[in-house]
Amino acid sequence: MPYAHITGWGMAAPEGVMTNDDIAKIVDTNDQWIRERTGIRERRIAGASDFTSTLGVEASIKALKVANVRPTDIDLIICSTSTPEYMFPATACLIQDQLGATKAGAFDLLAACTGFIYALNMGAQAIRSGSVKTALIIGSETLSRFVNWKDRNTCILFGDGAGAFVLQASERPGGVLSAVMHSDGSGGDLLTLPAGGSHAPATESTVHEGLHCIRMDGKEVFRFATRVMASATLEALDAAGLKVEDIKWIVPHQANIRIIEAAARGLKLPMDRFIVNLDRYGNTSTASIPIAMVEAIEKGQIKEGEKLVMVGFGAGLTWGALAAEWTGPLPSKGHVRPEQYRRLGRVRSLVRRAIRFIEGLLYRREL
Repeated sequence: MPYAHITGWGMAAPEGVMTNDDIAKIVDTNDQWIRERTGIRERRIAGASDFTSTLGVEASIKALKVANVRPTDIDLIICSTSTPEYMFPATACLIQDQLGATKAGAFDLLAACTGFIYALNMGAQAIRSGSVKTALIIGSETLSRFVNWKDRNTCILFGDGAGAFVLQASERPGGVLSAVMHSDGSGGDLLTLPAGGSHAPATESTVHEGLHCIRMDGKEVFRFATRVMASATLEALDAAGLKVEDIKWIVPHQANIRIIEAAARGLKLPMDRFIVNLDRYGNTSTASIPIAMVEAIEKGQIKEGEKLVMVGFGAGLTWGALAAEWTGPLPSKGHVRPEQYRRLGRVRSLVRRAIRFIEGLLYRREL
């Protein structure tokens, strides 16, 4: 049975930066209040040309470069996101088209901030089953477009960005070692975006009442998160046959520094064993873990052979953790330039549309 290795990684963040002082000009708050309660100093905000798909594509191209993998070699694309561009088509399909991943199946996965762990586990299981050899796992968000900028309890938290991992099959031991996934729908109302789905389709009333913006019971979410972060980590370690002392790094969902500190106390680990960058990005939901991972790898913190745990929680309620042994890129030949496939993306799409048009004409003649 093949092992699923993380062989490529990349991240993307919008150029726009919103500091705590910027937010203080909009709502009644200040930099000190935000930093003391969340640990956040600033966050990235999507510009007019930034979308969940474009950020996902940018992160994916970087990941494919690291792995030296062509888009045409991808078998599966999973995009975990809470802010898809449309109800359908899936944002993953938009990314597939822009990358030129012509052989890949693609779908979106919604498990809120835990989504990247869910998606990484799904990709790893597909590889271990033998059904795919290469998977692209993406977490991408444009949460700022769903924030109520008059609600100081939520507008201070969220930012935009994307992260991507390439998973590849190998007989070499390592890679994804275990994963646990949990949910509790009884807490679904604690963190929600009430309107826009089939339960409450968009109307003048839903827009007027602000039902298309994030709503959160912060105290209850905080209690939930501090309870499950340590327990999920221990559960993933147990499933992998590991102990806390075997782990070099914990990569938590970047939601709130106090939640991460509570997890450290629960695991009896010092904070310097946790990868933390939420001060510069805020809560980017499904993108937060891969963004933190990419930065740590690029700084040389995470090294080959080290074991780590990614752990998160989110709306749903959902939570989970994944244990992995870091191995890096697999040996490969040649030098791949995945950005070239993107440049041809628009031409390729036009050609595909033309082919479908011609096929339609021929089909009508046959009828």
